[in-house]
Amino acid sequence: MKVLYIGQSSISSTSFHRAKALERIGAQVEILNPYVVTDNLFSISFKVHYRTGYRFLQKRIKNWLAQNIKNQEYDLVWVNSGELLGAECISFLRSKTNKPVILYNNDDPTGGRDGRRFDSLLKAIPIYDACIVMREFNIKEYYNLGAKKVIRTFMSFDEVEHQPLKSKIPDKFKSEVCFIGTNIPNEKRDLFIYELTKRGVPISIWGSRWERSTYWKELRPFFKGPSLKGDDYIAAIQGAKICLGLLSKGNRDLHTTRTFEIPYIGSLLCAERTQEHLALFKENEEAIFWEDVDECAVKCLKLLNDSDTIKTIAENGRNRILNDGRGNEDVLKKILKETNNEI
Repeated sequence: MKVLYIGQSSISSTSFHRAKALERIGAQVEILNPYVVTDNLFSISFKVHYRTGYRFLQKRIKNWLAQNIKNQEYDLVWVNSGELLGAECISFLRSKTNKPVILYNNDDPTGGRDGRRFDSLLKAIPIYDACIVMREFNIKEYYNLGAKKVIRTFMSFDEVEHQPLKSKIPDKFKSEVCFIGTNIPNEKRDLFIYELTKRGVPISIWGSRWERSTYWKELRPFFKGPSLKGDDYIAAIQGAKICLGLLSKGNRDLHTTRTFEIPYIGSLLCAERTQEHLALFKENEEAIFWEDVDECAVKCLKLLNDSDTIKTIAENGRNRILNDGRGNEDVLKKILKETNNEI
């Protein structure tokens, strides 16, 4: 099977990991990165495009597609994220390749958290042959926008990129409890972690925007560094006895990629108790869940005095996601089967 894969191609991106997983299950993949059409992701012009739904980029992206699609036959076009491609671009892809075009999006385009970011994508939904979503309520919302077919799946870890390290974990990445992630405005993650520290939880923080927190003075002693990638990301999770999995309320998360990455890498997942988390893991046997900061603190402090239980739960959690097929390869096989594109 030849797949034209349109998504980010940086080695550290989840999009690239997904493309490589397609190759591992037998597909021949050609990656086109539409972000080369945009300016630097941190530039003012890119922020303008982000806030206007990339509508002013559509002509440039369509021309770029025309110049870069090779004159060869594809069996499938896979659009990852799709935020940059509007209706005209997707129509062009379908006419140019004469093959199914599917959308895979980890985010919540119909949720409204990111303003007008997904305006172009939302207008293109009726043109896709199938749309892959991560949230149950996305199904109805996509159909209301005219989607032909909507498939719901869970997020996933990558079997290769998230393999536990065999080498010794550097001391700087060892911790009792850790959280790796961004301090998202209005999500109150900083307040939650500040409250944990007040209750005596020894937490280590890696990520961006924490210096913008109202509680930065109090959190600074627990801050270990900026966002992590590659082996550093693996080491920080693997080197922690307990890893927090915080959700984004604005993104309507009931689980995240960390839900699977943390146990696969080998640490104990400690996350908010949601309907999806309870369906994915047996509470207190395969993962630890909490309702509020008080319950989280009590459970973390108790577990830190019981290393055998931490090890047992972490191992059970890893076995569960392996048995349930929560890796990229298994998830992609299921998506291809449901879209009649089996390899």
